[in-house]
Amino acid sequence: MTTLSVLGSRSVEEPCRSGRNGREEEFRVQSALYIDNRSVAASGNATSVRLNPVTDIAATVFAAATPQDCIAAVKSAAAAFPSWSKTGPNTRRDILLKASALLEERADQFVDAMMNETGASMPWVRFNIRLAAGMLREAASITTHIKGEIIPADKPGAYAFAFRRPVGVVLSIVPWNAPVILAVRAFGTALACGNTVVLKGSERSPATQFLLTKVMIDAGLPAGVMNYVTHTREDAAEVVEAMIACDEVRRVNFTGSTATGRVIAQLGAKYLKPVLLELGGKAPLLVLEDADIDNAVRAAAFGGYMHQGQICMSTERIVLDAKIADEFAAKMKAKVGTLSAGDPQKSNTPLGGLIDKDAAGRVEGLIEDAIAKGAVALVRGSRDGAVMQPTLLDRVTPDMNIYYEESFGPVTCMMRVNDIEEAISVANDTEYGLKAGIFSRDVKRALEIADRLEFGCCHINGPTVYDEAQMPLGGMKASGYGRFGGHAGIHEFTEIHWVSVEDPNQHYPI
Repeated sequence: MTTLSVLGSRSVEEPCRSGRNGREEEFRVQSALYIDNRSVAASGNATSVRLNPVTDIAATVFAAATPQDCIAAVKSAAAAFPSWSKTGPNTRRDILLKASALLEERADQFVDAMMNETGASMPWVRFNIRLAAGMLREAASITTHIKGEIIPADKPGAYAFAFRRPVGVVLSIVPWNAPVILAVRAFGTALACGNTVVLKGSERSPATQFLLTKVMIDAGLPAGVMNYVTHTREDAAEVVEAMIACDEVRRVNFTGSTATGRVIAQLGAKYLKPVLLELGGKAPLLVLEDADIDNAVRAAAFGGYMHQGQICMSTERIVLDAKIADEFAAKMKAKVGTLSAGDPQKSNTPLGGLIDKDAAGRVEGLIEDAIAKGAVALVRGSRDGAVMQPTLLDRVTPDMNIYYEESFGPVTCMMRVNDIEEAISVANDTEYGLKAGIFSRDVKRALEIADRLEFGCCHINGPTVYDEAQMPLGGMKASGYGRFGGHAGIHEFTEIHWVSVEDPNQHYPI
């Protein structure tokens, strides 16, 4: 990986240089491990560096943890669990609410870190902060909604109860593409339910997620309730398995690629740990013949190009009824032509850079393959390093790699179909099943179509990029299993405990 290099004994407190607003200035690194509410270095002061993907200037020096460091974080969380699990719901709620307020107060810190580390545009950073703050408030609201039930018992004199109780230590493995939103989602509900958490940050957004951990600590989390670890990409397999293998880890959640999700699922099976997975996507947007074309174009452009298409729910396929395809294509071409990408620290362009040059090169390869096989480039964006201008492809077919592969970049594909049956078939013709959308003025028909789509979420007359803290977000097929958000999250982060109270004088058959 070209964006990482191990720096051996370099201290995590040593500043490096970062470009900002067209000049160079000192960027004080704030990325270490966080264990027992203390910022600590990795064993041997081992560190690695994250480069700004647009400028190639060092953005963050971060702690490169060993398996032993991460096991120490797990042990710390396990030691904190008995007390935290018995902490009253109002105390947990107050801490989560304070964290929400602190996150919003410290927005500028996150802007600096997230832009530097991921090349994200200002709108995407601000959206991360706004939604993540709402997720913390939602987590706070559910602390008093972790309930059980009374179950009728056939045994005379017996009373049966089902309680929900926290599971213990939760290992949360989070990605870089929405580093604040997806980290908060991974630990917020878990903490609200009385679990302790080890947050494994991404090596591509280590300072951003370090700042988030500091928010949680400063909001009042007791020592060990949430620990933070980072490591190099090269050490990932060893470090992750070491943590999942720990007896103290009782749940694992992972958001990221399907390829890595399969590995996490296999490790969960190996060590008998339940795993919650939210993986890749290839979201289709079906535009039917009665759709409001102008609004469908706006939704498709937002869903396809927000954050340079680096969102698991990005609109990658637009399935068009042939009767309106030409009109939609012309308007979509005009809309995409208004979008541009650039260095988010030097311009106010709506799109920023991709996560690295290799990612941009891979996306460009998918585009070139499609064009070579007959796709029509209505808009063909250029590339400068990790910065890619948006591309719009028409008449994409199954023999093109981009038809099936998740592009995770600023390119959207259009496919033309003759009727609803073909539209449903094309939409479902993917291994992924996270998000889908339908544009139609006939909502009843759209609901019937939604029921036939093999996706965990479907939005009618809205974009595929849509989430709210209380919603049960998750996928089908290769997009994973389990659900984040709201009351669905309670079920993921608690155990059902059956307790009965019986007549001690009951009859026994032997």
